[in-house]
Parts: sequence; C-alpha cells; structure tokens
Amino acid sequence: MVQAPDTGLAQETVKMAQPDSKKIFFENLSGAGKAIAVLTSGGDAQGMNAAVRAVVRMGLYVGAKVYFIHEGYQGMVDGGENIKEATWESVSSMLQVGGTVIGSARCKEFRSHEGRLKAAHNLVQHGITNLCVIGGDGSLTGANLFREEWSGLLTELVEQGSIEADAVQKYSALHIVGMVGSIDNDFCGTDMTIGTDSALHRIIEVVDAIMTTAQSHQRTFVLEVMGRHCGYLALVSALACGADWVLIPEMPPEDGWEDKMCQKLSANRAGMKRLNIIIVAEGAIDHKNKPITTDYVKDLVVKCLGFDTRVTILGHVQRGGTPSAFDRILASRMGVEAVLALLETTANTPACVVSLCGNQSVRLPLMECVQMTQEVQKAMDEKRFEEAVKLRGRSFENNLKTYKLLAHRKPESELPTSNFNVAVLNVGAPAAGMNAAVRSAVRVGISEGHKMFAVSDGFEGFYKGQIKEIKWADVGGWTGQGGSLLGTKRTLPAKYVDKIAEQMRENNINALLIIGGFETCDRIKQSASGTKRRVFIIETMGGYCGYLASVGGLAAGADAAYIYEEPFDIRDLQANVEHLTEKMKTSIQRGLVLRNENCSENYTTDFIYQLYSEEGRGVFDSRKNVLGHMQQGGAPSPFDRNFGTKISAKAMQWITKKLVESFRKGRVFANTEDTCCLLGMRRRALVFQPVVQLKGDTDFVHRIPKEQWWLKLRPLMKILAKYKTSYDVSDSGQLEHVVRNRPRESDASVAM
Repeated sequence: MVQAPDTGLAQETVKMAQPDSKKIFFENLSGAGKAIAVLTSGGDAQGMNAAVRAVVRMGLYVGAKVYFIHEGYQGMVDGGENIKEATWESVSSMLQVGGTVIGSARCKEFRSHEGRLKAAHNLVQHGITNLCVIGGDGSLTGANLFREEWSGLLTELVEQGSIEADAVQKYSALHIVGMVGSIDNDFCGTDMTIGTDSALHRIIEVVDAIMTTAQSHQRTFVLEVMGRHCGYLALVSALACGADWVLIPEMPPEDGWEDKMCQKLSANRAGMKRLNIIIVAEGAIDHKNKPITTDYVKDLVVKCLGFDTRVTILGHVQRGGTPSAFDRILASRMGVEAVLALLETTANTPACVVSLCGNQSVRLPLMECVQMTQEVQKAMDEKRFEEAVKLRGRSFENNLKTYKLLAHRKPESELPTSNFNVAVLNVGAPAAGMNAAVRSAVRVGISEGHKMFAVSDGFEGFYKGQIKEIKWADVGGWTGQGGSLLGTKRTLPAKYVDKIAEQMRENNINALLIIGGFETCDRIKQSASGTKRRVFIIETMGGYCGYLASVGGLAAGADAAYIYEEPFDIRDLQANVEHLTEKMKTSIQRGLVLRNENCSENYTTDFIYQLYSEEGRGVFDSRKNVLGHMQQGGAPSPFDRNFGTKISAKAMQWITKKLVESFRKGRVFANTEDTCCLLGMRRRALVFQPVVQLKGDTDFVHRIPKEQWWLKLRPLMKILAKYKTSYDVSDSGQLEHVVRNRPRESDASVAM
C-alpha cells in the first residue's frame, strides 16, 4: 500500500467492500528527498495533460518535488524558466484540455552530445534525477541514450568546473520512465497509446457527419486519416463505421485491387446502398511500396464507375479537441504507475515504459519496445507485410481479420454449409454498441455457414414468436446506430421457458447469442469552469454497480463518488464537504461529486445536494443534475463499436466450434456446462466462463459481481483529488518483457 507522508492532504479512510488477503502492499514507499521532472515531447496527443496531472499529483502525494520541463527537450537544453517547480494547483482544470499545456517541441540540439551536456547541467542544478517522458518512440529512445550517457556527462561537467565533484556521487544515476503519447498507436508493447481513442472519436464524428450528406446525394467519400507508418487509425475507424474499403501500409492490397474495389462498390450500390466510404491511411502503399493517395482512389472510382466522389483529408483535426474518457483514465493510470516505477527503480533497473495490457498497467523495458517498433518498419520496407502485421501485436492482427470477415462477403459457392440455425437477441436495457455486436454476429454467422435469425424485443418477443431470418445486407449501416434496432425489454425468461422452448423447436434454433446483461459529467464540469467555487452533484445510472460513477469520476476529475460497493455514512459526507471547503478557500476551484443512483437508500441525491449547499454556504454554491436515460442514448463511441464487433465475432466463432463438437446423429446435444457461457474480460484476457460457475461469483439481489476489479481505481481518484488515502499496488512493481505473440484471448481495446 502506498501511503502519503504528512503533506497537508485531507485524511480519509477507504473501506474496501471486498478485502483480499493476497494483496501486496508497499508500506514505506516514499518520494521524500527525490525530484521528478515531467516533459512532453514530439507530436502532441489528447490525454497528455491528464498524464502530466497524474505525475504531478502522485509525485506530491508521496512527498517528492515535481518539476515541469516546458517545451520538451528544447526546454531541458535551454533551462532557465523552462524548468519550474509544480504545485498541486498548477495542474487544476487541465484534465479536459487537449494537447499539452507544458508545450512540446522537436529539438535538434538534444541529438548532439553538446545539447545533452547542457540538459544534464540544467537537471543537476535542480537536483533532478528522475525523468518521466511522455512522447513517441523517438523521444523515448533519446531519453534512454541520455540515461546511458549520464555518468559520463556529469564527469565532463566536473572537468569543466560547471558542477562540484561530489555531484557525481550525489546524482549518480538518472532514472527514466516513459509513457507513450501518440495518436497513431504505433508503439509495440502496449494495447493503446495515449491519444489514440480521442483521435478515433474525431474520425468517427467526421465519418458519421459525412454519411448523412453522402446518403442524401448517393456519393462516395474517400477519407484520409493520419498514420504515415501505422494503419491502426484507418483500420479501426473502418471497422467502427463499416467502411467499404480500407488501405493501410502494413497490408498493401493484392495486385488487381482496383478492379475488386470497384466491383465491391458497384455491388453495394446495386444492393440499394446509397453511399460508399473508403478510408485511406496517409502512409498507404501498394505491394511495390508505391504510395496510394486519396486522389488516385477518387480518380479510379470516377473513371471506372462514374460515381460522384469526394475527398476529405482530416489532418490535424484528429489531434484536436478534448480527450475522451478512455484517454483520461488511461493517462491517469499510467501517470500514477510511472511515479511508482520511479520510486522503486534502482541504478541497475533499465529504463521502462508504462503500457496497457487488457485492463492492467504493466511495465516493459523501454528499448525492447522501441526495437520491436523499429522491426515493424523494417519488415514493411523489406515487403514482409504478414510479419509486420504480426509484429504490430495480436490486437492489430485481430482487427484486420475481423474487418476482412465483416466487410467482404464470400460468394455463396465458397461458404461452408453447416445446417445450423443461430438466433440473436438483445435483453435488458439498451446500450450503445449493441447494434454493432448484432451486425458482427450476423455476418460472422453467415460466413460460418449458419442460417441467422433475429429475435425482436428480447425474451418477450421470443416467446411470442417474433423471429425472422436476417441476411447479410439487412445489418448494413448498423454499426453507428445507437440503442437496439432489434428492440429489447427487461422481461426475464423464467415465466415463459416452455413457450420459448416451443419457439426454438418450431424454428429449429440450435444456438442463441444473447447480447445484454444484468459521459456526460465533463460538460457539466466545464460549465462550472465559467464560475467560481461551484460544486455539481451528479447522479449516474448503474443500478447497484458503481462503475459509471467511479470511472466517470476518475475521467472527469471528481472530488468524490458515492457507490453501493463502498459503504459511507454521514461522517464521510461531512469529511468530503470539509475537504472541498478547504480546497476552495485556498484557490479558485470547481467541485464535482458523483452519486450512483442506488448507492444509499437514505443518502439521496437531494439529501447530498442540501448538505453540500448548507455546509458550503459562504464558500461555494451547489447545483445538482440527474443524468437519467441520456446515458443510454446517442451514437456509440469508437470503443463500443469496435468492442461490440470483435467480442460478438469471437462469440459466434465459439458457437460454431461448440455446435460442431455437440452435433451427433443429426442432433445437437448441448448438455454440458461449457455449452452455455458468458464472454467477458478478466485481467488481460477475454474468457468464456460457464454460466453455472457464475452463481457463486454473483450477487443476484443487487445484480452485480461479488468482486469488482475497478474498485482498485477508486483510491486513485481520491489521491488525485487531494485526499490522503491508501493505494493498492498489488498489480504493480514487476518489470515484464515484450512478447511477440500474446495469448490468443488477449484483446487490445477492452481496457476500461
């Protein structure tokens, strides 16, 4: 457990709902006497500010001095006012700001020995020997070289008389921890880099807007997205919007692709589709390494098909705007982990980079990641494209396979014949991403040779016989639709088991895929930024599950989040009010408090609002907002589209495997535990778990799991809100190694 020294932070006792005797705690991890500097380098990325904020506040929390280095390596070389000590308040109100407020610059001088000598002198003058670098592979490679030269640079400075001789011993080692800030997601070793999800949001916002005008005029749009050396943005945005064609540098199209693409576009128009979307990565190439430009693609479509075709180049709009919730949470977790890594490092510890694997933060040797990233480019230069895709990682490879599976329908003659009927239905409350999951299930099922059926209105529609066959083209354009196009109701099947069984017999249904189950705070907080000393009390949905309140609170920089899983009483409420009052007396602050809708029967949203209003009188005023069903509305995010698509494809492939295994003498015998499973993420892997086994893990009264992985993130929210609390670091501390092929179940973008 990380515990803060006495630094004037508000005291709070954290009552974890599920104590675990196997947790590992670090009792005496302290940054007292240490100096940490944070810089951003290279291109900017949304979420960098969240990472800077987390480094500063976690560093101060453990008692270290923390410094900003403005303008990246250029500021380190120039020194002076570019290196400033950071305070708690200096990172307020920056969580939702895009780019990097401490500036970023490319520095030729740092590439020279003389430049690094100046930088070393400036760091020693401030007693800095711990460096947190947020940037791409070039920035991190430069940091590692700086670390390797450090002792020699200090010796040289002594010889020049620039520093005292005892400084060599006092500042003998430079410790480096990196975080990858890059919208391209082009760094090997991490599932997601800071800024990638926000860039996908910008792309999908543009694509969704373009699709409406394209449908109106029956146009073809060719979109260029960033990615000179990596096609991740192009590939995932194509997957998320159901694009007709995508061109990326890692997998150039086969010879004759022009004719195949035009045939595909023509076939889609013949099938009454009123628009076509083609996405091109800016670094797209053919098999001869010749660039494929958007103008070339446009001219090709116009010449061969005569379609009205337009080009849109997104450019730097992909870097702009506020960071997504995903990027804020990712950057905050990485920033805290980076500080912990710096505190635990020794002179013999190699420079590391904080990465994401599944839903866990991990530490990997920096140069192992850099070398593998460079291997990808080498493989592409040498036209070993299949190897380049594998080196990108399991997630990239799965994204590519899934896109090909869903975008390109095989001729009927090439489809396997399974003679199985599979039904898809949605149950429970509607959720963004359901339609993407249904589309994926239908198309993968058809590709596997199954006859697919859609059930309308959940189990209620099932027992009433609202079942019909659904074809490939029927789910076109579903990916970006919110809600549930199949319809969904909360009706449980228990009362109608016999009628449902009868419908399954009549329609000869062999398998069921059930989709369902047991971010708005930021704008409200932004409205508070226009005033002084105002606290918003926000009620979120979630039933008895506090995930939305907790993770939303972390993403929005909340001061408190009240949830059912972590019991609280009037003393906790009073302590939170006093803490907010104290903060607002010392500086101009805005407060945000989240409350899960069922966190307490007695401490209602109105009660908490009235308490804060009364106790904060004269210091701050309060407002309340119940978000309600707006949380279920709107278009699905890129994350939800991608996650729904991939997890549904995986589920359908599992169903196919089980049907084949269970088929005997013309019938399906699905009478074992492992033929009825729930697919979900555990730690770093997607796991199929028999539903029978979930009985012991589930609180059926409150419809939540008995163990919640995200509860470990709650103390992180409290630390960054200036509470003195404890932080479970049982998943931290181990330096791992980069592996070329992760376990097959691992999936990239399911981290939150």
